[in-house]
Amino acid sequence: MRRLFDLLLAIPALLVIAPVFALAGLAIRLSSPGPIFYRADRVGVNGQRFTMYKMRTMHCRSVAGSSITAANDSRVFAAGKILRAFKIDELPQLWNIVRGDMSIVGPRPEAPDIVERHYTADYHKSLQVRPGLTSPGSVFYYTHGEQLLAEGDAEDFYVAKLLPPKMALDLDYLDRASILSDLGVILQTASVLVQKALGRKEFPLPTILSQTATSATTEQGTSTARTAA
Repeated sequence: MRRLFDLLLAIPALLVIAPVFALAGLAIRLSSPGPIFYRADRVGVNGQRFTMYKMRTMHCRSVAGSSITAANDSRVFAAGKILRAFKIDELPQLWNIVRGDMSIVGPRPEAPDIVERHYTADYHKSLQVRPGLTSPGSVFYYTHGEQLLAEGDAEDFYVAKLLPPKMALDLDYLDRASILSDLGVILQTASVLVQKALGRKEFPLPTILSQTATSATTEQGTSTARTAA
């Protein structure tokens, strides 16, 4: 059922956004010599590697390096920043969905080195399903994480500060995932993209993260009070 859902959305979307691909491709060619598309090695369902397609947003001479891109990463050219801001660079992954590598909704696929070095036993549970174009975790990353990444230590910051809440959101979602909830995530993603395009910069923390933060603050306060007593 989920596979049919993915195909019914991905195939028409590819046809509808073909003009967007053409305009984006022209912008890339005018901004930076090299191919329009970028092929990234990613880890998919059951740990199988696959080639994930993106529109190129970095200069070819500097594409190599960390798989985590900082907010002001010098590797990204001007048009690439616009493509990244509106997630246009991710649209070729609709082809990955048609191929069966990915789903519309699911945990975002990570680079092999991130999985090998930083995935815990719990994180590996996310590899039991196809990775997705969007997810609660990737929405959080878009609204709260990208602007916090600093060039130079982007990967360390990502692993320490952003990967844990991102995975917590996605693993929580997997426990209750359904076609109906997938539609909710798709609508949430579209809403965030529109709001960001209109200039909104601050978003509330997802409920599960705000509850965790409140609980941690309460426990810390209780511990401090006991120590003081």
